Amino acid sequence: MFDIKWIRANPEAFDAAISRRKGVSVRSSDLLAIDDKRRDIIVRLNEAQEKRNALSKQIGQAKAQKDEAKAQQLMAEVAGLKEMIPQGEAEERAIELELRNALSVIPNLVFDDVPTGVDENDNVEYFGRNGTAETAAKARAPKPSFSFAPKEHYQIGEAIGQMDFETAAKLSGSRFVVLKGQVARLERALGQFMLDLHTTEHGYTEVQPPLLVRDEALFGTNQLPKFEEDLFFTPHGEGRLALIPTAEVPLTNLVRESILGEEELPLRLTALTPCFRSEAGSAGRDTRGMLRQHQFNKVEMVSITTPETSVDEHERMLGCAEAVLQKLGLHYRVMNLCTGDIGFGAKKTYDLEVWLPGQDTYREISSVSVCGDFQARRMDARYRPAGEKQAPRFVHTLNGSGTAVGRCLIAVMENYQQEDGSVAIPEVLQPYMGGLTSIGGK
Repeated sequence: MFDIKWIRANPEAFDAAISRRKGVSVRSSDLLAIDDKRRDIIVRLNEAQEKRNALSKQIGQAKAQKDEAKAQQLMAEVAGLKEMIPQGEAEERAIELELRNALSVIPNLVFDDVPTGVDENDNVEYFGRNGTAETAAKARAPKPSFSFAPKEHYQIGEAIGQMDFETAAKLSGSRFVVLKGQVARLERALGQFMLDLHTTEHGYTEVQPPLLVRDEALFGTNQLPKFEEDLFFTPHGEGRLALIPTAEVPLTNLVRESILGEEELPLRLTALTPCFRSEAGSAGRDTRGMLRQHQFNKVEMVSITTPETSVDEHERMLGCAEAVLQKLGLHYRVMNLCTGDIGFGAKKTYDLEVWLPGQDTYREISSVSVCGDFQARRMDARYRPAGEKQAPRFVHTLNGSGTAVGRCLIAVMENYQQEDGSVAIPEVLQPYMGGLTSIGGK
């Protein structure tokens, strides 16, 4: 969400920055034309109110002078203004709503170091702020090698009878799965491992948030109005609630309409929750297996920071997500998303893409984004600078998957598969699996 005052003061900068965004045709002149109408209405209302106040004084003076004719004339003018002012106020509310709606569908302005591009093919591999391909490779597990043709996760899961898509389709339709037995336990183990890692080693506070949220919360984290078709809604009273598409929504909105003290920042929150997405527009994509589901579990990380520290926090959060894959011994790469692939509310995004040998390709397993004050403005989330007598400032927000549990299950099954159909358990997960070193197999 943008401040129209900033756009008015920096029209060329806004136009130059927004032109980097794919498919966005709005320009500062379009928005300022709406704001000009709003400002004109406000001027007319102020003038009318001032005139009404002046006439009211003159009425009192005329009555004091017993000039009834003049008093009646003045009262008629005031009556006309009384009718005109509510009409003007209604016009003002309508034009303010028009401006708000126009601003609410404009994506965030990206940082200068975000690569320009059209789609995911233009993303650029990232090796760390001061890193190289060689240093990045040392921190990551190598690609696994197999003496047999590796299978995809659903082939492994179905072969051991613990990943059931057919029954899930009978229950709920496509893009659902029933996990059973040791595979279900492995999925649970992954989520608990991630949550423990982020809370004990990375300084995040665990939260159990609501899974149903109001429209205002979805607007705050920019799912509404642009991505309404991706959400599942349920009637609630005279309104509605939505199932969360990500725990980013409730976690970030914990600070909505509040003023924090600077000493409370950074605020780091994490949650393991189910997530629900309609996957609108993904027909025909990833129809086999668990890659693109309507319901999935995810560990989310959210940070609330000052403007001065948000860029460093972005790098830190990336490291927290990488640690999950490093401890699991999974090969991955980090991509700096280009302007044609970056999300609506992000100023910059890193995607972690894990290697899936069954597909012989990399697939996204985490996105880590810095949003600046874009979401804070939509939520009215601010903080009061320490030791300074100045107005509160908007916080900066960040979010990232730490990571998608279902996709991590896919990665573990494919990377740790054995020729006999079993799956070896990564060492860090064995305590969560009751000491099991493998599952499945003959």
